[in-house]
Amino acid sequence: MIKWALIFAVIAIVAGILGFGGIAGAAAGIAKFLAILALIVFLVFLVLGFTVAKKIVD
Repeated sequence: MIKWALIFAVIAIVAGILGFGGIAGAAAGIAKFLAILALIVFLVFLVLGFTVAKKIVD
């Protein structure tokens, strides 16, 4: 997911440099959404990892 966020960020930068404002804005929005989604998924798995590890140890 982070890979796709970086790809869309690069597309947004290149489109912005070339003057394609609409495409750059859309690509930046998609990159932002994917980055936030990846962060949320990471945090969920981090919490699950700690809770499962405590149950296994106890």
